[in-house]
Amino acid sequence: MTMKKLLSKNTTPPSEEMLEEYHFDYEKAKPNRFVGQTDENRIVVILDPDIAAVFKNSDSVNTVLRAIIQTMPRGE
Repeated sequence: MTMKKLLSKNTTPPSEEMLEEYHFDYEKAKPNRFVGQTDENRIVVILDPDIAAVFKNSDSVNTVLRAIIQTMPRGE
């Protein structure tokens, strides 16, 4: 259900501004399908938009980072 449909059920007409309060029907909520898909050893990194435009998925980012790691001097 879109926000427009949710707002149309309320008596307040939709506007461009944020409402002070929103009412959601949590009985219609679905479980988060992404819960449990991440490994606890993984971290999430937010890429800047210009960087994200180059890397389309995590595999491409990991490939480049592994290549860079290979060129780094080892701390001995």
